[in-house]
Amino acid sequence: MTPVRRIRRRPPVPAGSGWPDHVPPLLRRIYAARGAADPALARPRLAGLPPPAGMRGIQLAAELLADAIARNRRILVVADFDCDGATACAVAVRGLRMLGARSVVHAVPNRAVHGYGLSPALVQEVSALEPDLLLTVDHGIACHEGIRAARARGWQVVVTDHHLPGERLPEADAIVNPNQPGCGFGSKALAGVGVVFYVLLALRALLRRREAFHGPEPDLAELLDLVAVGTVADLVPLDACNRALVAAGLRRLRSGQGTPGLRALIEVAGRDARALSAADIGYAVAPRLNAAGRLEDMSLGIECLLCDEPGRARELARTLDAINAERRSVQATMLGEAESALASHSVHVAGADARVAWCLFDPAWHPGVVGLVASKLKERLHRPVVAFAPAAPGSGELRGSARSIPGFHIRDALAAIDAGNPGLIRRFGGHAMAAGLTLDAERFGRFEEAFSAQAAATLDDALLQSVIDSDGELAPEEFDRFHAEALRDGGPWGQAFPEPLFDGEFELLDFRQVGDRHLRMRLRAPGGGGALKAIHFGGWGEEPPARMRLAFRLACDDWRDARDIQLVVEHREPA
Repeated sequence: MTPVRRIRRRPPVPAGSGWPDHVPPLLRRIYAARGAADPALARPRLAGLPPPAGMRGIQLAAELLADAIARNRRILVVADFDCDGATACAVAVRGLRMLGARSVVHAVPNRAVHGYGLSPALVQEVSALEPDLLLTVDHGIACHEGIRAARARGWQVVVTDHHLPGERLPEADAIVNPNQPGCGFGSKALAGVGVVFYVLLALRALLRRREAFHGPEPDLAELLDLVAVGTVADLVPLDACNRALVAAGLRRLRSGQGTPGLRALIEVAGRDARALSAADIGYAVAPRLNAAGRLEDMSLGIECLLCDEPGRARELARTLDAINAERRSVQATMLGEAESALASHSVHVAGADARVAWCLFDPAWHPGVVGLVASKLKERLHRPVVAFAPAAPGSGELRGSARSIPGFHIRDALAAIDAGNPGLIRRFGGHAMAAGLTLDAERFGRFEEAFSAQAAATLDDALLQSVIDSDGELAPEEFDRFHAEALRDGGPWGQAFPEPLFDGEFELLDFRQVGDRHLRMRLRAPGGGGALKAIHFGGWGEEPPARMRLAFRLACDDWRDARDIQLVVEHREPA
C-alpha cells in the first residue's frame, strides 16, 4: 500500500550576480533552484514588503478600529483555536493596546463546545463581555450565521482572515482577506497572523495621519516573533513577503527579544533560542501551542502568549508541554488504529491498494487529533486523506480533517462535492492542502463515495507517485560545519521554499538502533573521505545494505556541544 518513492533532482538554475562573499556557491545554487537568483529575492527584507494599502478592505477596517479607539469602545478579538489563531489573537490584543486601545478583550471557541469559528452559540456566550466592535482573526470568512448574530446585537464586525472564501462573503462591516475577490495585494500566502499584523500597520498609519500619537510611535516590529511562529505553524507558502516576516521574527527570538511566553515554550521544548530555525518552530514550539486547542482550550495558549511575567509564562509553558505529551499519546493510539483499519481494508476489500483517496472514521477518536492522523497517513500513502471523529458525544455530527497531496486542491474538491450533493456537507473551509468539514454521521458513506469519485476524476498516475525533490549531490569539501551552518542560517525554509535536501551514494561502515524506531549509521561517501554520522528517524527495520542511495539533509550536530555535522536521512534505497 505504501507507494514507491522516487528521487528527482531539481534542474540546475544559474545563480545571478551581486552575492556577498560570505554566501557560499552551494547556498547560491539552492536559492536559484527556488526562484531566488539574486540576494534581494533570496533574503527579502521588511523594507520590501508590499504596502498595506494594496489589501482590499484594510482602510475601512483601520477606520472602524481607529474610531473605536478614539471613542474608548470595547473591542473583542475572537480567535481560531490553532497556533495561527492563537498568535493572531496575541498580535491583535498586544497591537491594539500599543496603538491606544484601552478596552480590549478576547475569546476563543472551545472545539468540543462551540465548534469552529464565530458561531451564534459563541456570540451568545461572549455577549456578557458587551463589546462594541468584534474583530475576528484567522477566521470569519465562512462564519455567515455568527456574523449576522453579532450584528443583530448592534456590534460592528471586522473580519480578518486568509482562508479561501465561498461564493458569498459574510455581511460584515469590513473584510480584510488577501484571497477575497477583487483584492490585488501582492501576496496571497499570508497566514491569519500576517493579515491582522497588516491591519495594525494600516491602523498605525491612519492614527499617524490623525495625529493621535503624543510621543514616539509604537514599534509594531515587537510583534514579529508572534507573526513568525503563526506563519510557520500554519504551513502557508513562504513567499517573499512571508520569508521577510518570518526572518525578522526569528531574529528577535534568537536575540532574546521574544515575548516571555514564546521564550518559555522554546525553553521547555529543549531548543537553543540562539540558533532557532523555522523547523524548530514547526516541530517544537507550534505543537505545544496547538495541543491546547486540540485537547483542552486554546485560551491557555493565548494566555501564555499574552503573559509578560516570565515566571508565570514558564508555568503556562510547562502545562502546555504536559498537554502536548498527552496529545502525542492520543495520536499514537489513533494512528495505530488507523493503520490497522487500512491493513484490514487492504486484505478484505478488492482493489483497496488501487484507491486514490481514503476516508476513515472511528467513534472513539478525538476530533482535535484527526488532522494529525490525516497528515501522517497522507505522508505514508501519498493519497488525500480525510479522518473523522464525532464532533461531540451524542451530537450526531462528524468533524473531519482533510490533508491532500500536490495536484489535488482539497478545499476546491469539497466545494465540488458540495455543489454536486447539496446538503451532504454541513460546513467546510480551508486551503489547497488542508481543510475541515462537518457532516451528519449517517452521511459518512455517501461522502466517502463522493470524495473517492472526485479524487479519481482529478488525480492521474503521475500525481499519485511520491517524489522526493533533491538539490543534487554535495561535493566532498561541502560535508563540513561551515556549509551546514550556512544552510541552517540561510532560511527561513518551509512550504514552497523547501529546506535543502541532497542525494548521493554511500558506503555503510556500521549501524545501530537508537530508541525504539531510529537508525544511527556511520557512512563514507564514494571516493573516500572521513566517516560521516547519519540518523534516520523512524528508519529502524530492515538491515541497511552495504551501499545505499540516500536523500538527506546536511545538519549541525550540537549534541553535548560537539559542534559536528550529521546527515539527517529522509529516504534510503539500495544503490
